Parts: sequence; structure tokens; C-alpha cells
Amino acid sequence: MREMGLALLVLFGATLATAVLGLITRFIDRKVTARVQWRVGPPWYQTFADILKLLGKETLVPGLAKGTLFLASPVLGFAATSVGATMLWSHALGLGFAFFGDIIVLVYVLTIPSLMLVLGPASSGSPYGAVGASREMKLLLGYELPFVLALAVALIHTGGSLRIEDIVAGQARHGAVIGSVSGVVAALVSLVCIQAKMGLVPFDMAEAETELMGGILVEYSGPPLAVILLTRAMLYAALPMLLVTVFLGGIDLRGLGIVWALLKYLAIVVLMVLMRNTNPRLRIDQAVRFFWGVLAPIALAAVALAAYGRARGIPWL
Repeated sequence: MREMGLALLVLFGATLATAVLGLITRFIDRKVTARVQWRVGPPWYQTFADILKLLGKETLVPGLAKGTLFLASPVLGFAATSVGATMLWSHALGLGFAFFGDIIVLVYVLTIPSLMLVLGPASSGSPYGAVGASREMKLLLGYELPFVLALAVALIHTGGSLRIEDIVAGQARHGAVIGSVSGVVAALVSLVCIQAKMGLVPFDMAEAETELMGGILVEYSGPPLAVILLTRAMLYAALPMLLVTVFLGGIDLRGLGIVWALLKYLAIVVLMVLMRNTNPRLRIDQAVRFFWGVLAPIALAAVALAAYGRARGIPWL
């Protein structure tokens, strides 16, 4: 019972911390985007106010929607994001919840929010929601392959272990994965993939306000929409944390390690914001061709390079 209580406490704390960090990061994104477009941008509390306002609104369910799946999907996506964030925070804090294969579990848990953005809108009874769900599914099938291949590069460099703890320990002994040629390539591939996983420009075709009036979000309102937006904000915190953990030496929340971890996190966020503000939206067919025809071969080449370097004792490869 005591261990269960501790696990629930960690889950609640990690969810709260990730939500706050994600909403702050979302504000930074919106503020920088506004300044790039010569606008003032929102105040610092706007992202928090948006969630609170939606929580007080009425929930409208379309008449043709499959109500249970339509309303359950945002909750399941939020729950999965909370679990993934808890795994990352518990490792960063050294709470000892690691287990063999936890990196695989983490990757699949962080895939669930995207799947829920397929199931929920597809059950809304709206043609715009259905088209958005179709695009989200194709996008998911596109970026998951290069993303997994890129993570495999980190596993090779750190000894092939499937434990997050061992991946970070391997980087502590031999240097961060991004310090190698294959590590740089894999980190850049992963960065593009998490941009698509979050549905940010240029991979926001599933939402596409000017084409689909919101697509996957068009029929959601009130608390369900608040949960979806909060989940996206949490992913804005959790996914950069994942890249820091796997490619940049991990997160150390002791002493000056906090500052270093924050700088690494902000570096990834800055690159994501730049990508969002310097690229036009792609069509879904262009996105899938890009992931399968460009990024997947590049990631596969990085895997081969890392494996060769590991076999020959050339760490910089």
C-alpha cells in the first residue's frame, strides 16, 4: 500500500509539473511566433487562462457521434501522457522506478495520444473530423519508423540496453550520444519526428484550420477540448525531455545540473519554434514521402554507422 501511495503521489506530481512546464513552453512558442509576425503576443498567463476557460464551458456532443469513444479518447490520451511524463521525471529524480524495457514502454505510451486523436475525431460523425483523423493516422505511420530507428542509434551507442537508466549511465561514461556523427543525425531526425508527433507546422495537416476548420478538433468543445490542449502542452514538455534524456546526456536535477538540463531543454524548444515559423504546411502525401523516403533512409544509415563504429571501437562514429 505504501508503494502504491508513493507511485500515485509521483504520478500526480509529475503530471502537474509537466502540465505547468508545457503551458509555459507553449506560451514561449506563442510569444516568439507573435514577435516573428510583428505582433505583441499573449500575456504570460494566457495558456493557463485558455484551459481554465474551456473547463467552464459546456460540452457539446454531435448527434452522429459515438459518444463514449468520442469523450473517452481525450482522457485516455491525457492519461498516457501523464504516465510517460512520470517515467521521465521519476528517472530524472532518481526515484528508482526503472525496469527492463522501460524505453520501449515509454515510446509506445507516448504514441497513445496520437492514436486517441485518430479514434476520437473518427467517431465524431463529422466529415472534417474524419478527414483530420485519416491524416493523423497517415502521419503517425510516417514518422514512427524514422523515430524508432533514431532511438536505436542511442541504444547502440550506450551498449544496447533497453533501460533508460543504462542509457543515461552509458552517456555519463562515454559522452553524450549527440557527440558522435550518427548521434547528431539521429537527434535531428528525432527532432523532426517529435514536431510531427505534436502536430506543429509544417506537420499540422490533421488540424489545418484554413482547410478543415480544425480537423481533428472541430467537434470538440468545453472540458474535452481543454484536455486535448493540455495533453498537447504536456507533450511539449515530455518529448523534449525524452530527447535530452536519450541524446544529450540525461537530466540531472541536482545543483548546477538543473541549469544545464534547462539549457538543453530550451535548445530543443528553440529549434522546434524555429522550424514552426520558417516552414509552410506540407500536404499529407508530401509528409509521408518525406518520412519514408528521406528521414527513414537517413536514420537507417545512422544506425549502420553507429553499429560499425561500435564494432570497430570508433566512438565518434
